[in-house]
Amino acid sequence: MVTLTGLHRYPVKSCRGTAVARAVVERAGLAGDRRWMLVRDDGATVTARTHPRLVLVDPTPAADGLRLTGPGLPPLTVPVPIGAPVPARVHRWDTAGVPAGPEADAWFSELLGAPVRLIHLDDPGRRRPDPDFSRADDRVSFADGYPLLLASGASLDALDALVADGPNAAEAPLPMGRFRPNLVVDGAPAWAEDGWRRIRIGAVGFRVAKGCARCVLTTVDPDTAAKGREPMATLARHRRFGGKVWFGVNLIPDDPGAEIAVGDRVEVLEAVDPACGPPR
Repeated sequence: MVTLTGLHRYPVKSCRGTAVARAVVERAGLAGDRRWMLVRDDGATVTARTHPRLVLVDPTPAADGLRLTGPGLPPLTVPVPIGAPVPARVHRWDTAGVPAGPEADAWFSELLGAPVRLIHLDDPGRRRPDPDFSRADDRVSFADGYPLLLASGASLDALDALVADGPNAAEAPLPMGRFRPNLVVDGAPAWAEDGWRRIRIGAVGFRVAKGCARCVLTTVDPDTAAKGREPMATLARHRRFGGKVWFGVNLIPDDPGAEIAVGDRVEVLEAVDPACGPPR
């Protein structure tokens, strides 16, 4: 039986996540997931791809905002801002968010050694996922592309075995946190998720929109912010499809509003042969 064994949300894009026992699935993703992000003055998103120290920030959701802790800085409580949203971009997709204010901006700018602004997603219904892989009424938060990311424990075990057998064996095993999934499942064979097209977790049905093409963010150690070569080097040798490397699958919920919990059964409602790799 395939089971949901991990449930994670990331309040601030690229910062540390929080493991939770249960969460409400909203149309744009898990409630409270990626509802804040850092941007440059021109509105472009700032992530740990270029500023790896972001993974050392621990954002704790509060009833009226966030409490931030980070290396070398005093803790900061940031209330949910009220005001007019400003334009922003998540990679090539336009969106908007409400500025959190100068105190939060100064805190993150000192941490990163570069001017940045913190914004809050006041309207999770503002942005649609990639139209090539979504329906007109689908929505997404400040996540890169899709409402939720699912990863498999068996697939990570298989990847770790490949890393351990390669030139960068000292970097194995890799923690699942490298991949920043919302949902972790166990009980399926390695890479079985490549073939899934529709699944149900608890009372929530999901479409598998596409596989997740990985980037250099996965090479950043979530505990130290140090960069390595894995898993990208091994994925490039063993998980390259269509010129990209893949780990995990992106989900879109069909039954938003219900709660899922660790321990829920994962039912595979529709699947194809995973041998050709993830949908892309």
